[in-house]
Amino acid sequence: MQTKHPSQYHLEDYAFIGLVILVTIIFAWLLAPYFGAILWGIVAAILFEPMTRRLEVALGGRPNTAATLVLLLLLATLILPTLILGVSLVQEASSLYDRISQGQIDIGAMADKVLSILPTRMSAMVRSYTTDIETIRREFGSDIASGLQDVAGRLLSVGQGALSFIAALGVMLYLTYFLLRDGDRYAELVRTAVPLRPHLRDALFKHFVVVVRATMKGTVVVAVLQGLIGGVIFAALGIEGALLWGVLMGFFSLLPAIGTGIVWVPVAAYLLLTGDYFKGAIMVFCGLFVIGMIDNLLRPILVGRDTRMPDFVVLIATLSGLQLFGLNGFIVGPVIAALFIAVWNMVSEAKGKGRVTDTGEKAGPAPDLDPKAKAEARPG
Repeated sequence: MQTKHPSQYHLEDYAFIGLVILVTIIFAWLLAPYFGAILWGIVAAILFEPMTRRLEVALGGRPNTAATLVLLLLLATLILPTLILGVSLVQEASSLYDRISQGQIDIGAMADKVLSILPTRMSAMVRSYTTDIETIRREFGSDIASGLQDVAGRLLSVGQGALSFIAALGVMLYLTYFLLRDGDRYAELVRTAVPLRPHLRDALFKHFVVVVRATMKGTVVVAVLQGLIGGVIFAALGIEGALLWGVLMGFFSLLPAIGTGIVWVPVAAYLLLTGDYFKGAIMVFCGLFVIGMIDNLLRPILVGRDTRMPDFVVLIATLSGLQLFGLNGFIVGPVIAALFIAVWNMVSEAKGKGRVTDTGEKAGPAPDLDPKAKAEARPG
């Protein structure tokens, strides 16, 4: 089929392109309420697709059975533990809020204790900047209490909206099943429809899959391990709210240059300042050489060098993603940033190589014709 030159396009062609764009935007608006479910369904399918293909081969070519078994594995190892963790977190946050409200945990007294232990000059300096210690104590304690109440409230809202949550979970699992079973066919349909040169389209799709897998392995796996080990250490040291602190460490581990230190460093400092040197030393050692080393050792192995982005890009993309998309943003933000870098790398390569044919081969600059050849090349 002969390709049209741009000048050969008619009003009907542009109208059809506009219709395609309009229908696509309306369809995206229709799916917006289940954006998170669809996103996690696609992510789960990308992550577990290699396992499904291997299992399908082992079962003698039974895609339905392979997809069902992988989906059951996903439920047992990821979804159910996450739900149990959410319920436990609600209970612990509510318990801590009640104890602070009833005065069993006095945040202000803890602050006074730290100030009394500080050297005289340092204590005087702190007090000189805080003219009303009682107000600060009261506000600090109320801020922590309200924060715990907000955490519990947000998690409880999931339970109160049980119908929508179950619907979203059902959509995610249903989509994951079909993508695991027929993912190759759907991917080929999308690749065929995308209006890009084949080599650029295939490179972009490949990079998208690599980035999603690297982001999940390099963030979720590291976050779970750091949060789990941090929570165990807090519990072993007898610190209140170990589960809550572990979840917070897992969350902050998603942010480069901030990391888990925003949780364990203040706790270690408090233990050391209040004279509990043994627990403080253990906390510092575990924070630096156990929790911290997980990120330094595992992330390069799980992510790999080809998909590593500068830390400042990851930090900004993750924070912006969380701001725009909520919890889904820690996947959406880095993936968008990685695709942005990949697309502009393709632009740079295309400019450096000259013209590129539809097959992806370098065509080189168009040869100049001498006047005689130009005259012979003219029609007529």
